[in-house]
Amino acid sequence: MAINPLTTVPLDKTKPAAGNSRDVVAEVEQIGAAIRAAQAAVGRVIFGQERVVEQVLITLLAAGHALLIGVPGLGKTKLVETLGIVLGLDAKRVQFTPDLMPADILGSEVLEETESGRRSFRFIQGPVFCQLLMADEINRASPRTQSALLQAMQEGRVSVAGHYHALPAPFHVLATQNPLEQEGTYPLPEAQLDRFLLQVDVEYPDRAAERDIMLKTTGPEDRRPERAMTGDDLMTAQKLVRRIPVGESVTEAILTLVRSGRPDSSDIPEVREYVAWGPGPRASQALMLGVRARALMDGRFAPSIDDVLALTAPILRHRMALSFAARAEGVTIEKIVGRLIQTVA
Repeated sequence: MAINPLTTVPLDKTKPAAGNSRDVVAEVEQIGAAIRAAQAAVGRVIFGQERVVEQVLITLLAAGHALLIGVPGLGKTKLVETLGIVLGLDAKRVQFTPDLMPADILGSEVLEETESGRRSFRFIQGPVFCQLLMADEINRASPRTQSALLQAMQEGRVSVAGHYHALPAPFHVLATQNPLEQEGTYPLPEAQLDRFLLQVDVEYPDRAAERDIMLKTTGPEDRRPERAMTGDDLMTAQKLVRRIPVGESVTEAILTLVRSGRPDSSDIPEVREYVAWGPGPRASQALMLGVRARALMDGRFAPSIDDVLALTAPILRHRMALSFAARAEGVTIEKIVGRLIQTVA
């Protein structure tokens, strides 16, 4: 059956959540088609960022959060807005500034008084109560405000005045960061960086893509994204990702990569000399989910070593820190990650 990428691909939710390999194969074909339709819908609005779109969709399929790093004007905000429409998610945006407070994100309790004089507290939800939250220029807020997102990103709920409040499902944070103008910014704590499944580097488009941007975004017609999935469809896909089988060779490649990035257990001289601390077990979990999601996007029934190599950099580079010696000698984290990739390439 031909799939029209401009229309929503209905997913059959009558199939059992778990079953034999035939069930998984059928669901991979069906859900994979829906995801590719969503990817095509985003591509009609966002030009020249195919790799970025792919990595962000992988993050969402793996039920994770992404940190997008790039200079202004590359379409990061437009991408998040487009994803919210295409995936049928309730999306909100928060501009992080130095005076932003945690209550501005989470919400707060206010004291109300009835006509009879009875007083009670009522919780007013903040913008974090959505399905897709864009934390724009997250490093411009203070560490106290940045940490307000930690519990939300990890647990899918927030605690205000001693009471827990569940967030809508699915819940994803797409944070942006400007690598320029670091004056007056606050580096993200390592604990929060580790909560981001992928660090997506948004680069300049090539000449052909920039030509498309110039011509297609300045004409009389304003290209509007159209919905291709729903929030329920996305959660169905997220459950399927965890059921996709992973071969022993891929599992061993993931373990080799992650453990080789730790200076105390690595056999790579550059890692022992230049890495202050390496990726933890959450990196292994992220790679395991990421390669499954990438295989699902391509309509494949199992991930390969190529999936591991493609996701090594975006998953590991923000989970490693260089030593003072490395910075003094001009060693970059990209060089270290490239050395890790050689261990399984």
